[in-house]
Amino acid sequence: MHFRQLRQDGKKVSAFGLGCWSFAGSYGPTTETETHSTLSAARDLGVDFLDTANVYGMGVSESVIGSYLKANQNSFTIATKAGISRDPATGARTFNNQAAYLRTELEGSLSRLGLEQVDLYYMHRRDVDIPIEDVMETLLAFKAEGKIGGIGFSEISPASLRRANAVGGVDAVQSEYSLWTRQPEMGMIQTCKALGVAFVPFSPLGRGMFTPTPPDPATFEKGHFRTGTPRFSEPNFGHNMTFISQFQSLAQALDTSPATLAIAWCLAQGDHLIPIPGTRSAAHLAECVEGCSFEMTQEIKDAIDDILPIGWAHGDRYAPEQWPGVEGYC
Repeated sequence: MHFRQLRQDGKKVSAFGLGCWSFAGSYGPTTETETHSTLSAARDLGVDFLDTANVYGMGVSESVIGSYLKANQNSFTIATKAGISRDPATGARTFNNQAAYLRTELEGSLSRLGLEQVDLYYMHRRDVDIPIEDVMETLLAFKAEGKIGGIGFSEISPASLRRANAVGGVDAVQSEYSLWTRQPEMGMIQTCKALGVAFVPFSPLGRGMFTPTPPDPATFEKGHFRTGTPRFSEPNFGHNMTFISQFQSLAQALDTSPATLAIAWCLAQGDHLIPIPGTRSAAHLAECVEGCSFEMTQEIKDAIDDILPIGWAHGDRYAPEQWPGVEGYC
């Protein structure tokens, strides 16, 4: 396993981490036993970075991670988030960056995880009514109290990152980034590099598209996150699969898995990138680990660009109701 810098104080983690949204059932039913098995597999494979959030299953993801940590020696670096508030009855989202709210949510996360300090704490979505400078002051106060080790933001713009970093050191920015979602190349990856900030791509496998067996939208159950997402709805999905099949053929020709190839491509975009694929399968996790040692040559990069040119994906990555809170730029 290779390691990359996560925080500006020099803290390093495995070159990719494990996204833990699926532990809360976002991609289908799961159990605590299955989650614990996945965490053990991650530990055995050398993956030591977990990414979760307070709203993943309304605390479920944090709780099952916490129960694992309680039963096993904690060998993980853990990131969690706050800033999204959900109505328990309707599931409606609002954004809250008030200091009092964030403190309450942080305390809840620490309790569920069974920790006195979380290694990295993200502002999950920005509340545009509160200046990002004020949010930074709140997070810096948590850090001074020893409740968090580092500060991160999710789905912000490069301009917002610069404003926040002028107040205090931002350690990481998390955004969706993969072979079919490449907006971060239009300023965010470069800004993170210039400021010494880790860039953490979520969904680097295109929500399952860059795996040996891409998802079948016909099997999505009600409430499944990808249901109604434009890229997974026809006619877009059919168009997207024609590109994916070519990528699968390239991976086969290179004697590797599509997941391995996609992770290797992501890691090759900069030594400050730490992708966090989400999976509950030990076999799939092993394929991702292989991406750390895959030799990504310029010839292979060019072949991928020929098959999947920037902008190839049909349909938006989010449905209209999922876009609020994501900062646009460019």
